[in-house]
Amino acid sequence: MQIHIPDPAYTASEQARANFRLAVKIALGFVALIWLIQLLNSGLALGLERFGVRPRQLGGLPGILLAPLLHGGFAHIIANSLPLLVLGTGMLHLYPNSAVRVLPAIYLGPGIAVWLFARGSVHVGASGLVYGLFSYIFVAGLIRRDKRAIAASLLVSFVYGTLVWGVLPIEPGVSWETHLAAALIGVVLAIALRRLDVPPRIRYDWEDEKDEHEGE
Repeated sequence: MQIHIPDPAYTASEQARANFRLAVKIALGFVALIWLIQLLNSGLALGLERFGVRPRQLGGLPGILLAPLLHGGFAHIIANSLPLLVLGTGMLHLYPNSAVRVLPAIYLGPGIAVWLFARGSVHVGASGLVYGLFSYIFVAGLIRRDKRAIAASLLVSFVYGTLVWGVLPIEPGVSWETHLAAALIGVVLAIALRRLDVPPRIRYDWEDEKDEHEGE
């Protein structure tokens, strides 16, 4: 299999750098938002965790939208913050067109699955986003021939590979159902959107000569 090397004129362009800065700002903005909510929740004793997903209860439906913004405590939000920043930036920078489809799916999809199928509990936290982003970036690097995608896949698997244990029901109090649903959504979308966000690659002289000969 031939590995495609992105054209440096594209990856090192001012537009690419601007896109990276924008990706960082968006990811950082979301992390800042969940921290603001957590600080207000903790400081004012609002008890917002009650608005998480409660499976098969009508009162738990708003949690599909709200649960990713809520956390069970500071240890919970700290565990999610850096992965959200790193993976969110990677997703938005490397796969901007895919991100428009992927982010809503991994934000809402796990909550819907949890409401339908999960055990009775209150499910909160942005870890569904973490698992969805991780699985998308990892699988995209496995099935694409883009050098950047492969490098990103190897990096996230090295740094966050232990996340795989979170899809198993082995740790009490952890919403493994959210993790599993988000990971599956990420895998499916990585396969379905594999032809999006393919950067222009370097073309060598011999390739141009070959095309000329084939056109004769």
